[in-house]
Amino acid sequence: MPTEFQEKVYRTISKIPKGKVSTYKLVGKALGTKAYRAVGQALRCNPYAPKVPCHRVVASDGSMGGFRGKRTGLAITEKISIQQKEGVEIKNKRIADFEKVLFNFKK
Repeated sequence: MPTEFQEKVYRTISKIPKGKVSTYKLVGKALGTKAYRAVGQALRCNPYAPKVPCHRVVASDGSMGGFRGKRTGLAITEKISIQQKEGVEIKNKRIADFEKVLFNFKK
């Protein structure tokens, strides 16, 4: 059963459209918290995937961050594959044209 904080994270990331990504930090800021790692932990536990698109959240430097509790291996390969299917270009496990596809939440 997701916590209230996790549910807020899931509602927030549901706003990220296909072909865009956001960061753990921007999700945290949209929630009014600096608990960026807690955002990542909530995404790791996402029971609503893929409807709630945790794969669209990446690190602030454009790298993949984590996926399904992993930072390497098949999980990251899957995250990259899903993003590419949604139109996000990836080079060397980083978002190409990061600023162009970065989604900023509006308050």
